Amino acid sequence: MNSSVENNISEKKDFVVSSSSLKDVRSFSREVFSKVNLNQDLKDELVLAIAEAAQNIVKHAYQNQETDDKMEIKISLDNGELEIGFFDKGRPVDNSNVRHRKIDDVKPGGLGTFFIKQIMDAVVFKEGEKPWINHLILTKKINY
Repeated sequence: MNSSVENNISEKKDFVVSSSSLKDVRSFSREVFSKVNLNQDLKDELVLAIAEAAQNIVKHAYQNQETDDKMEIKISLDNGELEIGFFDKGRPVDNSNVRHRKIDDVKPGGLGTFFIKQIMDAVVFKEGEKPWINHLILTKKINY
C-alpha cells in the first residue's frame, strides 16, 4: 500500500468570503482528498459539494457583498467518517429557508443544495461557536 495515502486526516484552511475564492476552495479540497484512498468520482463529487456549500455562504450568508471576513473549511476523515465543516460570520442561517428549487424548473443555479444532499449523507446547520455565527456540517460514511 502506498505509504503516502492515509485513512485519517484533519485539515482546515481559511478563505476570503468571495466567489473568487472558490477556485482556492476546490484546490484545497482536491489536495486534501489526494491524501486519501478514495475513488476519483467520489473525490470529484465531494469537491463539488464543498464548492457549492462555499458558494452558498458567499451568496446567502453574505448576499454577494464585499467583505474582509473569512470562512473556515475543515475536512476530517476518521475511520471512514468524513466530516466537512464550514464556519462563517455571515447572516445567521434560517434552516427553514434552506431548500433547492424544483428540479423541473429549468434554469441555471439554485440546485447546489440538491447536489450537496445527493452527495452527502447528512447536512446539518448549527449555531457557530464564537467567533463564528454559522457552522454547516456535511457528513458521509466512506466505504473503502
